[in-house]
Amino acid sequence: MRRFPALPLILLASAAVSLSACKRVDTPAADAAAPTTAAAPATEAAAHDNLNAVLWMQRAQEYRAITEQTYRAAADRLDEALNEAHWDALVPEERGNEAKGLKPAVVLDLDETVLDNSPYQARLIRDGKEYDEVSWAQWVAEKKAKAIPGVVDFAKAANAKGVTLLYISNRAVHLKDATLANLREQGLPVADDSVFLGLGTVVPGCEQAGSEKNCRRRLAGQQYRVLMQFGDQLGDFVEVTANTNEGRDALLAQYHDWFGERWWMLPNPTYGGFEPAQFNNDYSQPAQARHQAKQDALDYAP
Repeated sequence: MRRFPALPLILLASAAVSLSACKRVDTPAADAAAPTTAAAPATEAAAHDNLNAVLWMQRAQEYRAITEQTYRAAADRLDEALNEAHWDALVPEERGNEAKGLKPAVVLDLDETVLDNSPYQARLIRDGKEYDEVSWAQWVAEKKAKAIPGVVDFAKAANAKGVTLLYISNRAVHLKDATLANLREQGLPVADDSVFLGLGTVVPGCEQAGSEKNCRRRLAGQQYRVLMQFGDQLGDFVEVTANTNEGRDALLAQYHDWFGERWWMLPNPTYGGFEPAQFNNDYSQPAQARHQAKQDALDYAP
């Protein structure tokens, strides 16, 4: 899951990256979204904010249809991606070396892209709580997250074509063993421990800002030609330097044509960068104030 810390509106990250050597302040970032520090107790209104979203993910047939059609459509493009020598799913700013001739790989976010953490979210609703790192780590240690519908078939198809599955997650690096065990139990290909690039992965020559994944994508690009990227947040595909509505709109407009070809977005209404963008990315505000800011952001019918 991906969690978003209380950070300034503009996040700066170094564009430099070393060609030698090989993260999460998002704990379920990019692979979840809420503060990475312990949050103030949730009010009844704040807990209710997530009820329909979690219910939809767990009970709506429409949710499963969307995830399955996304992975099926991506599988249909795999041969095209493999056969096109210049096909690359990394933005030019994150490609520090020639991609042609490198081994093929796909990059997947984990939480709400590969693994379903809605039972954890449901617990928070039931208990009237918000995300915190302790309860999140306990959930990960249980290794009970199920695979998102459609992902296993896609991953096996890619693996059969010689494509490596790389998991760039904002789960912290110390959660690696539990995470890889969960993936294997769900039938996801795991080549070796190196395919998990969690929050805290050190990339020499590249300074990571918060939970941004740009440094880890650069690291993946040093060894692989990235055919596709999968995620449930904009930050799973490209660095988000301004987590505002305007900044996010600009990113979507800039890379609009990448989606459905090189980039594949999965639905996640339960958390993400869209939420803190409504209250200045400031999780130190009381839950009720954040709730009001989100309500004020709605576009009301006249």
